[in-house]
Amino acid sequence: MARSVTNSRKVWNTAIAWAIGLVIFFPILWTFLTSFKTEAEAIASPPSMFFFDWTFENYEAVQERSNYFRHFWNSVVISVGSTVLGLIIAVPAAWAMAFVPGKQTRNILMWMLSTKMLPAVGVLVPIYLLFRDMGLLDTRTGLVAVLMLINLPIIVWMLYTYFKEIPGEILEAARMDGATLRSEVTYVLLPMAVPGIASTLLLNIILAWNEAFWTLNLTASNAAPLTAFIASYSSPEGLFYAKLSAASTMAIAPILIMGWFSQKQLVRGLTFGAVK
Repeated sequence: MARSVTNSRKVWNTAIAWAIGLVIFFPILWTFLTSFKTEAEAIASPPSMFFFDWTFENYEAVQERSNYFRHFWNSVVISVGSTVLGLIIAVPAAWAMAFVPGKQTRNILMWMLSTKMLPAVGVLVPIYLLFRDMGLLDTRTGLVAVLMLINLPIIVWMLYTYFKEIPGEILEAARMDGATLRSEVTYVLLPMAVPGIASTLLLNIILAWNEAFWTLNLTASNAAPLTAFIASYSSPEGLFYAKLSAASTMAIAPILIMGWFSQKQLVRGLTFGAVK
């Protein structure tokens, strides 16, 4: 029997949810508002929230100083490329672990997950030296490879979870009808796991888009994505908060828009299999 919820409980739950949402969203709102202030107004105390002289001079200065669209294109190539490459590798791995598990499958999954607990700075020097010797420094190819490897455990784990929810009898029926392994994966498994694959794709694009440590340490100018674009406004001369806010707004706007329009698909994928 379903538990009844009183109207007052609904009101409280709604109020708490809105409060949490506003607290999470406030830094983004503050960054957006600061991007339209002058540098003097950006550091004024007490700060003004809405009542100030709005200006677009920061966006004009950012565009004159930096090539935003080059950084934007680098971010698109790196985030989408690393995610798609990760899916190509992770789909067969997750299929094998979900439908043909071995004695060490659970240990392998835990080992993959444990690699995410390793501090990135701990492997910076060897990876930097490898990239230097292989000519991959400041290249989009190098960043695609390293971000794919970093996010691969998450991709495999998410796909493994979604594949486990698909009844194995369906795949067995496909084999009985003469489907090859390739046909089984391509025409039976993947169409049934579209929500999970879509959410995995979206989540890992966001993770790759926001990655700052590796992009700042392995790039200089040619392959620099939007994270490096933002960092360039922190200089020895000081922090220019208004221009930094304008650069940050321009960097996060595309991923925010993508997340807004794909939120239903993302939630559906993240809850895939949770409710029968």
